[in-house]
Amino acid sequence: MVDILQLKSVEQVRVVNRYDVEGCSQEIFDRAIKTVFSEPQVDMASEKLRYGEDESVFAVEFLPGQFDQRANSASECIQLTSKGERPLVRSAKVYIIKGNLSEAELDKIKSYVINPVESRLASMEEFDTLKADYEIPTEVAVLDGFIDMNRNELMDFIRQNGLAMDIADLEMCRKYFESEKRNPTVTEIKVIDTYWSDHCRHTTFMTELTDITIEDSRFTEPIKKALEEYTEGRNLLYTTKVKARSLMDMATLAVKELRHVGGLTNLDESEEINACTIIVPVDVEISLSVNCLYGDLTFLHQPKKSLRNEHYHQETRDYLKSNKSVKIFLTTMVGDVEVVRG
Repeated sequence: MVDILQLKSVEQVRVVNRYDVEGCSQEIFDRAIKTVFSEPQVDMASEKLRYGEDESVFAVEFLPGQFDQRANSASECIQLTSKGERPLVRSAKVYIIKGNLSEAELDKIKSYVINPVESRLASMEEFDTLKADYEIPTEVAVLDGFIDMNRNELMDFIRQNGLAMDIADLEMCRKYFESEKRNPTVTEIKVIDTYWSDHCRHTTFMTELTDITIEDSRFTEPIKKALEEYTEGRNLLYTTKVKARSLMDMATLAVKELRHVGGLTNLDESEEINACTIIVPVDVEISLSVNCLYGDLTFLHQPKKSLRNEHYHQETRDYLKSNKSVKIFLTTMVGDVEVVRG
């Protein structure tokens, strides 16, 4: 980070994993510090954050609705070890930076480590409660005046709403809704923002790679070897069609090769690219955690549930007691999820 941002005033960087816990006794919490939150042999754990006057401190946490893998795993482990109720756990990463930093330099670091699509600046104050009550809107808000905004107003709109798309994307949205002679709803803009942001396949993973250059570094040889293996795989699979080189093709080629040689006999294939079917053995208990922007979930024989930009967790009745179980973590942008017994 220091080398990338070229901040010579940074002397040292420490990253601390913070856990906020609610719903367990002091005895269980004290035990969890040494068994769940840390490994005493290699970690230092403390209930108080310690830093010097010459150090700048800020914390980063997931946005509401984003799945917090660390917090969820910690909560499950506490429940398993205490054999009681599952406590509420929230996690954050605390950055402690030593050096004579200006406000502009600190803001530059924050901008680098905080991805506005999934995270935000966290409070450094103690919480009164971790329980969050969200008001369920009866109507979806319409962004009045959106199609009349100029470029500067659109840039302010991006900053105020923490959007991941750039000004060119938002201007394209404005042009489209102008053609429809209406203002968009906040949901429409949020869905477009999430689906068009740089981590999605449209702007990154599906881009054709026409010229690949590998710079000299300590990672040069393994990268060259991986690229050679990728090229060999393409020559094996794409004998009758022309397929552009892309990050998406790189990510999926190994599975295509495995299927080509008959190594994926239980693969569930579908023409629907935005759907996922998970088949598990009939005698295995299931824990399912899903992050979904927009789609429907069918879990075994339960009624179909609509997921709208939310995290959903479901377990079969005997999951915690069974010695034969499977834990499924799934993140999907747009599409349906189905869990059935094979």
